[in-house]
Amino acid sequence: MTAEALTEDTAPPEIKRSQESQAALMWRRFRQHRLAVWSLWIVGLFYFIALFAEFLAPFEPSAYNPRYTYAAPQGIHFTDRDEEGNWTFRPFVYGYKSEIDPAALRRTFVVDRDVKHPINFFVEAEPYRLLGIIPMDVKLFGTTERRAPLYILGADRLGRDLLSRLIHGTRISLSIGLIGVVLSLVFGVIIGGFSGYYGGWFDSVVQRVIEFIRSLPTIPLWLGLAAALPRDWSSLQTYFAITVILSLVGWTELARVVRGRFLALRTEDFVTAARLDGASDWRVITRHMVPNFMSHIIAAATLAIPGMILAETALSFLGLGLQAPIVSWGTLLQEAQNIRTLASAPWLLLPGVAVVVAILALNFLGDGLRDAADPYGR
Repeated sequence: MTAEALTEDTAPPEIKRSQESQAALMWRRFRQHRLAVWSLWIVGLFYFIALFAEFLAPFEPSAYNPRYTYAAPQGIHFTDRDEEGNWTFRPFVYGYKSEIDPAALRRTFVVDRDVKHPINFFVEAEPYRLLGIIPMDVKLFGTTERRAPLYILGADRLGRDLLSRLIHGTRISLSIGLIGVVLSLVFGVIIGGFSGYYGGWFDSVVQRVIEFIRSLPTIPLWLGLAAALPRDWSSLQTYFAITVILSLVGWTELARVVRGRFLALRTEDFVTAARLDGASDWRVITRHMVPNFMSHIIAAATLAIPGMILAETALSFLGLGLQAPIVSWGTLLQEAQNIRTLASAPWLLLPGVAVVVAILALNFLGDGLRDAADPYGR
């Protein structure tokens, strides 16, 4: 047996581990964090829903039916009897019938077991564009009758399907967090990197600016900046403005992390060797220093996404962020600002559940990435 074969077959686990690439070490360490792995699947599911929202949602977010205002959620039944009395797999929902509550003197919806609305897959729908580009006229599921009620998560005050609006809101809320973190990442890495690499008066100025921004109360600052937006702006302009505002406020923490890493790395031997070899400052930063802590940047960015989502949700909930007709989790929670919602339509609070699940999943995912960023820690 050769020495090379002997090394590969009989080498202790510690030696094999030291021969793995950084990416392989990170992945092996990440898989040991079971909660982070499950969170990765949940986050992936959320972004899959956001990507194909038009196809997955049974209705358009603005489609309404005044006959079913505040309609209660319908339960899906997966088996039914055919004409011969045999059990078959045939998903359906029961219809509604309205009654007048004698105590509250308001209309309520109860299940009408005499009416069944079959649920089919890949049903024909009104023409739309997937991702605003691909023309389509098929939905993943729906009823054969266009006007038949299908409110799996209930309806709002205008008879709009909450499930469809929640699916479309997923795209806005998650994309504003992702875009905001990307912008914060650019600001934080560039400003924090140059601050730690060059030091001196530039570092002092940057740190004073960061300290000033971090000393401001976060919520009042967001409210003030969002309230300063012109009211005649379009929904798209407001969307990008909110994203930029969140990025301008959220880059400071990442800049501090990057600055600390640059201060630690700029005196390392490989950085000194690159300088002596004639490499420019930009090459030293981008090719030698940044790759050495890219895993830490990824972990920090993942942990920053929940803060962006919470900020957008809070601003939209208070009426100072995104406004209709844009649908986000924050704008959906505006429907839950009255007593009637808490008393008779609690399903309108479901967007808050989506916010909690997404935030927890992203936090656990970021925690797993942060642990995996130091693969030699164990």
